[in-house]
Amino acid sequence: MASQLVIRIDDELKQKVTQFAMAEGKNASQVVREMLEHYVTDRDIGGYIDSLWQRIGNKLIEKGVGPDSIEEAILSVRRKS
Repeated sequence: MASQLVIRIDDELKQKVTQFAMAEGKNASQVVREMLEHYVTDRDIGGYIDSLWQRIGNKLIEKGVGPDSIEEAILSVRRKS
């Protein structure tokens, strides 16, 4: 269930946000929700780590590295270091 968050902003900022939102076919609440989602995502270390593991997994798949060859891939990288 969604809940409300009350914030106070000056009238000029509210007017600009509303105008820009309308130009995008949105309302001010949608814009603020998107901004808050981006804010949390940018600061969520768990989400960052999950994304990092996903990128690593995709790179391994692109290179044809699977469960049977992961140890060799690790040793190969360590030899280069």
